[in-house]
Amino acid sequence: MRTTVELPPDLMRRAKARAAEKGESLKSLFKRAVVAELAKPGYLLERPGKVQLPVFGDPKGKSVQISNLAIARILAKDDVTTTRQKVRSRQK
Repeated sequence: MRTTVELPPDLMRRAKARAAEKGESLKSLFKRAVVAELAKPGYLLERPGKVQLPVFGDPKGKSVQISNLAIARILAKDDVTTTRQKVRSRQK
């Protein structure tokens, strides 16, 4: 989905610089920023509910409880880690 966002010139320059230093597109930077903001406590990306995941190990043991919010946080963190690794490998 496309949208138009108005940003102050200084903020836009900073965003472009950050994207360049991370070796990613401005679109990717904005997407990560929005995902990170929505992953903060108090925001839900989807309706709360239990997620049925395959569980390995003792079925009588403690079950795994995970939320959409926790998954979103993990994915956002993984995106940052992957991007940093790509940038570092390009700098070598």
